[in-house]
Amino acid sequence: QVQLVESGGGLVQAGGSLTLSCAASRSIFSINIMGWYRQAPGKQRELVAEITTTGSRTYADSLQGRFTISRDNTKNTVILQMNSLKPEDTAVYYCHTRPPYSWGQGTQVTVSS
Repeated sequence: QVQLVESGGGLVQAGGSLTLSCAASRSIFSINIMGWYRQAPGKQRELVAEITTTGSRTYADSLQGRFTISRDNTKNTVILQMNSLKPEDTAVYYCHTRPPYSWGQGTQVTVSS
């Protein structure tokens, strides 16, 4: 099992940037997939980005290249760099791993217009 703690959320104006960080409670070296999902009010949780142990990345089509995911196996963290933020990016962002299957508690991102 692994515990995940997100940080870095907050309030930002449209066009701004935020960096989210997810700290794992143990080594992530063997965790195949680490990623970020988000859930806006009244909507289903959706994929934002994932990264594998080999560095292969998957992004939601809607992001249009604005976000970048990275992982640091030496620091047991996964980072989501978010640029050119839009009001529709407002959501709770969750860190996720599999396997083992685990979710963080989430961090709120609010983008004002």
